Amino acid sequence: MRIGLISFGVREFAALRETCVAAGHDPVVYAYSRSMRPRSATDEGAGEVVGRITAELPAGVDLLVPGSSEGLGAALRGYGLDLVVCYGFSWRLPRSVLRIPRHGMVNVHCSMLPKYRGPAPVLWAIRNGDPDLGVTAHRMNEEFDAGPVLAQEDGVPIPDDVTPESLWDELSVVLRRVVAAALERVTDPSAGEPQPKEGVSHAGLMESAFFVVDTSKTAREVHNQVRTFRYMGPGLGPAVTVAGRRLKVLGTSLAPADGPRLDCADGPVWITASEPAE
Repeated sequence: MRIGLISFGVREFAALRETCVAAGHDPVVYAYSRSMRPRSATDEGAGEVVGRITAELPAGVDLLVPGSSEGLGAALRGYGLDLVVCYGFSWRLPRSVLRIPRHGMVNVHCSMLPKYRGPAPVLWAIRNGDPDLGVTAHRMNEEFDAGPVLAQEDGVPIPDDVTPESLWDELSVVLRRVVAAALERVTDPSAGEPQPKEGVSHAGLMESAFFVVDTSKTAREVHNQVRTFRYMGPGLGPAVTVAGRRLKVLGTSLAPADGPRLDCADGPVWITASEPAE
């Protein structure tokens, strides 16, 4: 099959491409969405990401950087694609674009769907203190993360000090297996199990209140809040006032540790890393 890949980083594109090639398929074009929503301003840092992807682009593979769903569709039509595989794509695509590849589009989502539908499944798994997460490959339709499931696997452990780097090694292994299994089924139009109506939950972007520590929450909830920010990026953390000082909390411990003690609803957490908050 001639395949298009839509993703968000060098290692993510590489994992998808290597899995497709190992299955005997030919990825011919990459697409990177430069904004969280179509027809919106380019995200901060997107240019740097495009540069890294371009530097590692395989010979003969094109890179698209669309600004709209219509532009993406117009470009994809020229490649004669059999399939598009997406991983980490936040746009809702219209039927006219989804139907361009001969076998449609497959989305790879980091949860055991229908749990955590939406753009931030890993963040919500960390926030909720889940011990692990799953990976699902499903056919894309006009609803977010709601299409029939082609392959699914659970059991990727989430370490306490989780970062994208510490999660990737085990996540990438499961992701490759799930994508490979989906590729085996996708050419059969009847393949894919409908998602159950029970157990649906949503994983949207973090709300503004989440950016401030609420000590009426439990110690574990506050600890997981800080873990969520650490996964979002280095130097990120929720704000809190301790002894009259406004801090950005970068690390916490549920066991006694050096650093300010923060009393929560059911007990304390200790702030192990922080910096003055703006």
